Amino acid sequence: MKRKHYVELNRQERRLALNGLNRFRNKLIAAGRYTDAVDELKIAAATVSGSRRIG
Repeated sequence: MKRKHYVELNRQERRLALNGLNRFRNKLIAAGRYTDAVDELKIAAATVSGSRRIG
């Protein structure tokens, strides 16, 4: 059974995380690799509001 990890981020931390994911995604694209996992993380991180968490 997989364990879920929860992280609470403020607006600045969320912005930094999204920027890091974008950079990593760009490196994967440049290397010709799949970006599906990074895309899922970006969607999850971008759609979370203040008190909700990613699961």
